[in-house]
Amino acid sequence: MLFSSLEFLYLFLPLTCVLYFGCPPRYRNLVLFIMSLIFYGLGEPIYVFLMVATVGADFAFGLAIERFPTRARGILWSAVIFNLALLGFFKYYDFFVSILSRLPIFSSLRPLSLSLPIGISFYTFQALSYVIDVYRHTVSAQRSFLKFGTYVSLFPQLIAGPIVRYSDIADELDKRTSNLGGAAEGVRRFAVGLSKKVLFANAAGALWESMRVANGEAASVLGAWLGLFAYALQIYFDFSGYSDMAIGLGKIFGFHFPENFRYPYVAESVSDFWRRWHITLSSWFREYVYIPLGGNRRGKLCTYRNLLVTWALTGFWHGASWNFLLWGLYFFLLLSLEKAFLGKWLSALPRAVRHGYALLAILFGWLIFAFDGSSDTLSLAAGLRYVGNLFGIGTVGWSNGHALYEWTRHLPLLLLMVLGATPIPARAAVRVRDKLPRLFGAVSVCLIACALVVCTAYLVDSGYNPFLYFRF
Repeated sequence: MLFSSLEFLYLFLPLTCVLYFGCPPRYRNLVLFIMSLIFYGLGEPIYVFLMVATVGADFAFGLAIERFPTRARGILWSAVIFNLALLGFFKYYDFFVSILSRLPIFSSLRPLSLSLPIGISFYTFQALSYVIDVYRHTVSAQRSFLKFGTYVSLFPQLIAGPIVRYSDIADELDKRTSNLGGAAEGVRRFAVGLSKKVLFANAAGALWESMRVANGEAASVLGAWLGLFAYALQIYFDFSGYSDMAIGLGKIFGFHFPENFRYPYVAESVSDFWRRWHITLSSWFREYVYIPLGGNRRGKLCTYRNLLVTWALTGFWHGASWNFLLWGLYFFLLLSLEKAFLGKWLSALPRAVRHGYALLAILFGWLIFAFDGSSDTLSLAAGLRYVGNLFGIGTVGWSNGHALYEWTRHLPLLLLMVLGATPIPARAAVRVRDKLPRLFGAVSVCLIACALVVCTAYLVDSGYNPFLYFRF
């Protein structure tokens, strides 16, 4: 079930709120746990059992680590193998079989073509981080299965993050404050995310699809750049919009999830971009892969080796396809160059030049990311042709009637999205709130109501409503 679906907005969420706020506080975790299982089951009923099995296993692993400290290391490795084996089987089995079956000894292997359990990459990482933190004595093992199950399955962040570490909400699982002010703030944040997703990401996604198909038939340089620009806006507003909705829903129920985006497209380097984009994933790999490997404490050679492993895994985490691995290696190369010497050179350049470099690097990264081989039009060969189109290779020229028309037609919306990808609107809102709190409150209510009406009208009228990160 999508947050940006009419079923969620007008059936599931209102019912959950009525049950949650209508029962005594001691039963609220139970309500969230049951409703989270229902939320997940409405999409993939059979895989509810897989998620519950993950919850039960990691709950037991955490208790066992505390109860048997002399065997803690072995229990930890059992937990790592269990979680990664489940993730690997469902997400990567067919990928590796397609490679191994080319060898005579493995020629009998066949892909299973199982559907990927939605959100398995996210909730597996959350559950695994909990066991590791118990082993490190960063947190105490949770002794309530209900509370631990609520943490792993919590529907606001279950399917596409943010990746919430147990320590982030451990106290709130025991006791949290749910009041009108927090709920109102959560509703505002949810409305912002819903608008990002429905009004911006969907429009940018439709434009990307249109220009990608058009470029396959009558490519132009202007059309190719418009398509790539639209895809970059789609993936940002799609994922940051989902994160905003998740954080807003968390606040409604008294939870405070970590921020996942800090205006990544204002970055002035690739390193800066990754401090702003999908922050919880970057933090997870830093805490549980890069630093345990040694981080930057064992010399330059080991540092670059650790970066290579971390970014190869980061890319591969996104999907069982060569393009995602290449995408991770692409950013490893750029980050290594910045660490080695490029960062010093960039710091001496004007801000506009640094920003231009970062945007170009990010855009070409998204080009690698987009062509994942899921169809003929998204194959590696199609991606290479698209790269050529950006530089005038295989095109009808710099522009054609269709590209010029699409640029002109979408220019106001594109400018609005560019503005929305900067901190300017948020800063303006904070100033109004601080100087004119009553006006801010009244305007906020009106804008939330308008956003809900407009988004509802769009959802009723449009069948295009994907979430890109659900497949990860």
